[in-house]
Amino acid sequence: MKKSFAVIGLGRFGGSICRTLTEEGIEVLAIDKNEERVNEYSMIASHAAVGDTTDEAVLKSLGIRNFDHVIVAIGDDIQSSILTTLILKELGVPNITVKAQNDYHEKVLRKIGADQVVHPERDMGRRIANNLASNNVLDYLELSDDHSIVEIVANGKIAEHTIMDLDIRKKYGLNIVAIKRGEELIVSPQAKETLRVNDVLVVIGSDVDIDRFGKKAMA
Repeated sequence: MKKSFAVIGLGRFGGSICRTLTEEGIEVLAIDKNEERVNEYSMIASHAAVGDTTDEAVLKSLGIRNFDHVIVAIGDDIQSSILTTLILKELGVPNITVKAQNDYHEKVLRKIGADQVVHPERDMGRRIANNLASNNVLDYLELSDDHSIVEIVANGKIAEHTIMDLDIRKKYGLNIVAIKRGEELIVSPQAKETLRVNDVLVVIGSDVDIDRFGKKAMA
């Protein structure tokens, strides 16, 4: 069975989530205090409602407890974000993801029980910066504060060597989880696999080790 979602706050972040989930055929309840935004998403989401989610009675009337996952995407109103999250937690919503404005906001959200806290602007900024900082880095996904997955183009220095020869795991503490070679995707490549020029390595590891690998092996 597909999970049901509610998205609270229909700004750019919340609106994007709402659209994407709906496109995947998932039931979405879109909620915002702004009637114009709700009218816009009433044509997109399964259901849309105007409401102040800092009011427990409003959330109960919307049947929020019946949803598998609630995303709190409230914009600049940190107080409303915190109060909404707290009420959702008290009502027993099983999964709550909240957009944080800053580290202090995240700390409070985690203390009151948010299951996942995201920093979309910060994380996208880091992603873009990492892509710009190295000619070899194609993409970057932060897994935690100090671990990431990156896509790195195999340059001439490491191309034509096997994974065993390079011994990336031992030297840099990194794991190559896949290789993109044109239209081909090699998952969990063997140690005897020879890298080719323009192979895209999907590498997982700590940010420190990824940076060390980029500076030494890919320079």
